Amino acid sequence: MASNRVHAALPDPPSLSEEENKEEEKVFGNIFAELESVDLPLGTTLRSIYDDQPNAHKRFMEKLDARIRNHDREIEKMCNFHHQGFVDAITELLKVRADAEKLMGQVTDTNRRLQESGREVTCQTEEVIRCRIQQRNMATTVEKLQLCIPVLEMYSKLKEQLESKRYYAALKTMEQLEKVFIPRVSQYRFCRIMAENLPRLREEIKEISMSDLKDFLESIRKHSDKVGETAMRQAQLHRTFNSAVAKQASTGHYTKPVYTLNGQTHTHNGLMMDEDTGDEDEGDEEILTAQDLVDFSPVYRCLHIYTVLGDRETFENYYRKQRKKQARLVLQPQANMHETVEGYRRYFNQIVGFFVVEDHILHATQGLVTRAFTDEVWNMALSKIIAVLRTHSSYCDDPDLVLELKNLIVIFADTLQGYGFPVNRLFDLLFEVRDQYNETLLKKWALVFREIFELDNYSPIPVETEEEYILVVSRFPFHDAEIEKQDFPKKLPMSQSVPQIYTQVKELIYASLKFSESLHRSSTEIDDMLRKSTNLLLTRTLSSCLQNLIKKPHIGLTELVQIIINTTHLEQACKYLEEFITNITNVSPETVHTTRLYGLSTFKDARHAAEGEIYTKLNQKIDEFIQLADYEWGMAESDGRASGYLMDLINFLRSTFQVFTHLPNNNNDHASMSGKVAQTACMSACKHLSTSLMQMLLDTELKQISMGAIQQFNLDVIQCELFASSEPVPGFQGDTLQLAFIDLRQLLDLFMVWDWSTYLADYGQPTSKYLRVNPATALALLEKMKDTSKKNNIFSQFRKNDRDKQKLIETVVKQLRSLVNGMSS
Repeated sequence: MASNRVHAALPDPPSLSEEENKEEEKVFGNIFAELESVDLPLGTTLRSIYDDQPNAHKRFMEKLDARIRNHDREIEKMCNFHHQGFVDAITELLKVRADAEKLMGQVTDTNRRLQESGREVTCQTEEVIRCRIQQRNMATTVEKLQLCIPVLEMYSKLKEQLESKRYYAALKTMEQLEKVFIPRVSQYRFCRIMAENLPRLREEIKEISMSDLKDFLESIRKHSDKVGETAMRQAQLHRTFNSAVAKQASTGHYTKPVYTLNGQTHTHNGLMMDEDTGDEDEGDEEILTAQDLVDFSPVYRCLHIYTVLGDRETFENYYRKQRKKQARLVLQPQANMHETVEGYRRYFNQIVGFFVVEDHILHATQGLVTRAFTDEVWNMALSKIIAVLRTHSSYCDDPDLVLELKNLIVIFADTLQGYGFPVNRLFDLLFEVRDQYNETLLKKWALVFREIFELDNYSPIPVETEEEYILVVSRFPFHDAEIEKQDFPKKLPMSQSVPQIYTQVKELIYASLKFSESLHRSSTEIDDMLRKSTNLLLTRTLSSCLQNLIKKPHIGLTELVQIIINTTHLEQACKYLEEFITNITNVSPETVHTTRLYGLSTFKDARHAAEGEIYTKLNQKIDEFIQLADYEWGMAESDGRASGYLMDLINFLRSTFQVFTHLPNNNNDHASMSGKVAQTACMSACKHLSTSLMQMLLDTELKQISMGAIQQFNLDVIQCELFASSEPVPGFQGDTLQLAFIDLRQLLDLFMVWDWSTYLADYGQPTSKYLRVNPATALALLEKMKDTSKKNNIFSQFRKNDRDKQKLIETVVKQLRSLVNGMSS
């Protein structure tokens, strides 16, 4: 019906030629092929139908109708061809319908039974499904928990480490938490809380570790003393061991004897010998190190913590700053440090402890402190130490304390030198301390010498037996062949102070030697030090003590003579002191730069001072006797005998000059020296006596003098001349000693003889009998006699008889005045 409807709607196509029909058939065939294809779009095809030619739609419809009819015929042919088969199939299908219904019933029944029997299985299956879901959830949970449990375990471990103060391990745990564990489970809230809490824990660790460091710094201040004491003891033991090895190696050399000083026994190397051997026992004990005495773990821990936290520089700056502050505190000495050696010991122990700790930190850590830092602190400390020691050592007046200080400085320097610190400036300081030590020794020995001089009896040493003689000779090098031949008991010329002084000089040499040890100086330098110290003792201390002794008022002539004897023997002993120093130092005295002892000049000066004091005291004693003179200047006649005071004076002079026979005369030099001293003293005494008598006559307070007084005075002068001519001291040639009274003799002879005409006539002639009479002296004495003659009653009774004499006196006075005026013009 469709095809009929189509045919009715389309008009008849116009007639076309055969070729056009073929062409048209071809075009429409292509169009229908495109339309029948389900893959190609229809829009283009349909557009080509309508856009091609006029009436194309109509022709298309005609062709489409023809095409449809053609397909209908083909379909009909196909249906006709398959119709019988279809009928047969339907017939067979109808036949199996009954069987199908029967089979359907059976299937339905089977399905029912299957459903009934499978219901339990279904329930079990659902249960299994639920279990599988639970199992899957559990597996997921376990998997997540396995990721979370390590985080929790690490966090728990972190808490335990914090509680046990294992901060460095705690920081490592934090680092693992942040980088490894927390990122795996970062989606959970508790992990975010943990991550937020870790910075706070780091700051707490930082604060705690800094607090531990502060506690360590405070503790190290308290332990520095013990650390330094241990280090210095180790250095001292090492030095003692080296000294023992060197001593053993030089066994064949000269060994200096054991000696005593200030109640303590010393060996040749200056070390004190103590009966208690506790020091050796201590040396056998185990010596602790700085690591044993100080727990450095807070420093290491804090350093590691700040390193892990990336703030190492802050820690290093803080540590160095605090240690510099502590160094300044350590270098501050106590005000009374100079009073005892323990004060110096504590001071050195603290400084050594400080630098031992720094040296340990330097080598045990990487860069916490550097060598440049320790050198900077040491240079600062060294300047302060030297200034402190220079100041406090100047307060020391005890040589034993100065010596202990020197030993401490040496051990202190050796200890720090062992740790690599330069200590040359300390050894330079020891030379300043040595000068201070020598000064204290000289002060101390000055007291010793003064005590020796005060206790000396200034008399020759008596020796009763040979043992006593050997004892004295062992202490002092005395050799005299004549005295050795004498039988016991006998006397040695010097007093007991001589061997004591000689022994004390040797003691000072030993004391100086003790300071020179361990200064790392050559034998020549030590020899020079000893000789300089000995020279200072001789030229300053002993010389000063001798000069003061000689000037003391209670030292008499006998003591002065003994002092001359003593200084002579001490002078002779100087060569033995030089040999003594040479034996100690093994330095030949022929060495070019060897310092010589100046003892010879010291004792010569003391001897000259003693001689001068002898002359002075003799003159003073003469003055004392002269003051006892009591002349009656107006007496008419003399007593006929010398004055008592003068006879006492002469007896004193005789006994005094007998003392000079004890002066050393065992060789030509001493004989000439003793004779010279005695002669000089005798001549000085006679001259002084003559001068004093002359001054007595010419005293301005003496206004009148009689001829009787002149005669009495002449008797006294005669006794003086007799004393001079009696040779009280041997060695004078002729009347040399009598010449001391020549002025008095000529003056008195002039008045006694009344030989004015000769005097005036021969005045000025070299052969004058009264050559030594000065006109002024004669005028002064004559005027005293003229005044007496005017007031004398005798002259008044015999005025006529003595008128010529009075005129003569006036004439002589005028002539003498003219001579005096001529001399002054």
